[in-house]
Amino acid sequence: MTTQPAQVATQPWNDTSRPVADRVELMLRAMTLEEKIAQLGSRWLRKDLHEPDAEPIFVEDHNVAPMQDVFSAGDRPLEEVSRHGLGHLTRVYGSAPVTAVEGAAELVRQHHVVLDAHRLRIPALVHEECLTGFTSYGATVYPAAIAWAATFSPDLVERMAAAIGRDMAAVGVHQGLSPVLDVVRDYRWGRVEETMGEDPYLVSMLGAAYVRGLQSAGVIATLKHFAGYSASRGARNHGPVSMGRRELIDVILPPFETAVAVAGAGSVMNSYADVDGVPAGADRWLLTDVLRDDWGFTGTVVSDYWAVPFLASMHHIAADDAEAGALALAAGIDVELPDTIGYGAALEALVRAGKVPEELVDRAARRLLTQKVSLGLLDPSWTPEGSVAGADTVALDSAANRALAREIAERSIVLLDPGSALPLAGTGRVAVVGPCAAEPRTFMGCYAFPNHVLPRHPGLGLGVDVPTAVDALRAELPGADIAYEPGCEIQGDDRSGFAAAVAAARAADVCVAFVGDLAGLFAHGTSGEGCDAPDLRLPGVQADLLAELLATRTPVVVVVVSGRPYALGEVHGRAAALVQAFMPGEEGGAAIAGVLSGRVQPSGKLPVQIPRDPGGQPGTYLQPPLGADSTDISSLDPTPLFPFGHGRSYTSFVVSDLRVSAAEVATDGEFTVSARVRNTGDRSGAEVVQLYLHDVVAQVVRPVKQLAGFARVELAPGAAADVTFAVHADRTAFTGRDLRRIVEAGDVDVLVGTSAEDLPLRGTVRLAGPTRVVGHDRRLDTPVAVAPTGP
Repeated sequence: MTTQPAQVATQPWNDTSRPVADRVELMLRAMTLEEKIAQLGSRWLRKDLHEPDAEPIFVEDHNVAPMQDVFSAGDRPLEEVSRHGLGHLTRVYGSAPVTAVEGAAELVRQHHVVLDAHRLRIPALVHEECLTGFTSYGATVYPAAIAWAATFSPDLVERMAAAIGRDMAAVGVHQGLSPVLDVVRDYRWGRVEETMGEDPYLVSMLGAAYVRGLQSAGVIATLKHFAGYSASRGARNHGPVSMGRRELIDVILPPFETAVAVAGAGSVMNSYADVDGVPAGADRWLLTDVLRDDWGFTGTVVSDYWAVPFLASMHHIAADDAEAGALALAAGIDVELPDTIGYGAALEALVRAGKVPEELVDRAARRLLTQKVSLGLLDPSWTPEGSVAGADTVALDSAANRALAREIAERSIVLLDPGSALPLAGTGRVAVVGPCAAEPRTFMGCYAFPNHVLPRHPGLGLGVDVPTAVDALRAELPGADIAYEPGCEIQGDDRSGFAAAVAAARAADVCVAFVGDLAGLFAHGTSGEGCDAPDLRLPGVQADLLAELLATRTPVVVVVVSGRPYALGEVHGRAAALVQAFMPGEEGGAAIAGVLSGRVQPSGKLPVQIPRDPGGQPGTYLQPPLGADSTDISSLDPTPLFPFGHGRSYTSFVVSDLRVSAAEVATDGEFTVSARVRNTGDRSGAEVVQLYLHDVVAQVVRPVKQLAGFARVELAPGAAADVTFAVHADRTAFTGRDLRRIVEAGDVDVLVGTSAEDLPLRGTVRLAGPTRVVGHDRRLDTPVAVAPTGP
């Protein structure tokens, strides 16, 4: 792609010798009201670049009457929308199957339209989705976020995000709409696959790592969905959230706060949901008082797609789009995505009528312009062609990317129970059964391009090479005689394939059954956005297929490939082995096959529990005493089949020798917790040592236990290492009765082990002194050191 001559610096804000803040103020002074408001908007050209007369994409997916007026905004030409400037260009690469070169050419075209449409020639910022990798045709599909969480490996997540960011930056993308920092509260919610599990600390550490990685490549990370989205009533997408302020502060907000404080996240996206009747998009307490005044956030708040007009069309707290825009702007949303609806001419009219203060417009425009200047978009050397100079040479699915995707996939596979069948012998007759065995899209999340966009283009394949599970097993076990039968579909009630599947199992020495999910959007999948579940039984008739397979005399290895945990109580004890694979991405087939054969030593840990029964109200391990009690108070037993943090291996580990540095520390002090982990088996492997804390007596009800630190430790056979956690008293903080965050004097139990239920090491530390009120400057993490020891 030919680079055009650099722009000539004709305005003072193009002067790179001036401080960023000065350049921004100079721009603001030169801008009219219309031009400032234009910076708060965006444009999504949602037509297939190869089919210019095609209908806009995604309309049919939402299938919601109030959306029709919203989508009509997509009919306006870019020239018209950009007449006074434009804030963002939306998903130029992620909306249709275009190559990097084709997408770059279209991006250059759109840039020139924006520049030529208004007098100040301020470029638009470009954003894309990047939850399972760059959501673009032919780009690497990494494992879903729930699989990252199963690795318990922040360093690995940071490396992945840096790779994603480099690919995006090479083609001119400035902002990525990830990571999702929602903490899982109900496994039935469709977007569990997009999260990093049910524990705030695990989500915090992995989320901060993702932000560091993406932003190291010069791409702004966007934290979402701020906040409460994952706790919707009945696990229904967009559903209302019945949550008190204390739970919101102590469970939902910490990952966002950590990503701001520890990783310096540059952007935040609001949640669609309302919490106790207040939609996040109109919540000044959340978007301004907490995020900016308390946490000191200085980046931009962008709306989730159409969240601004939703204040009128769905929440009904505004009479029309203009009033919705006024509410969102006052609350603290700076940029409206994906199209300008509430922040357009009607907002300008409200400002001119004195109903919306112009300083609110200035505040939001200043924040976005600061990012544009910081990204170099106003430098004299910036050109549209130069911004995409890497598109000619970038390999969006490079060998290095695939190697990283495989490493994450291998670390994410959770061996729930090796039983009597694993690892597989590698010879004999193997029946591979189940609807996930030959469908490669089951390895991918709903925001992976093959599931997100390509279903509308069935003739194009997947855009990347994704070996199926059955093909991967054939490559992994060349000495085995492998027969395949699907048995049933992922959804639906067709049992006509049961007989062939059962016959194949009976004729085999071992049967490997692949069951689980196929991600999609808005009821077009069993997992993903808008694909919520009524209960935790495997979708369709897959549970019935398993029952018939287990009734044969053939050992059955059950592999669940899914975006959420499913109830496996009826399977455990009857299956010859159980494996959980959380949507492991394009290299998932080889990773699963490697674990089944024993070539890959499994080390994944559950970031969510595996429930025993499909019915009832699903919960997480963060239960108060009455919620965790399984004695005589209810006929429902909340005990999970497999607990949070669980994961087996083909070797064995022992955690011992608890050492706590002090029996008593001040409420502003620090203590260390050490333990020794030893590989007592005959194979190298990795164990995740986990630290939990329990507040024995507190002024409000606290969880029975909560993760406070973890360390993934690689050990050779017979080797050992000391793991030391540095625990500041701040890590015991909680929200008290007056809604202030406090560190309270009293006893704190220290528990160390390898899951939330396998905690053999227990001690107690007393916190002494006055109750402390703590704020955003408190310690948010637990540093950990790993030191090898002698035999």
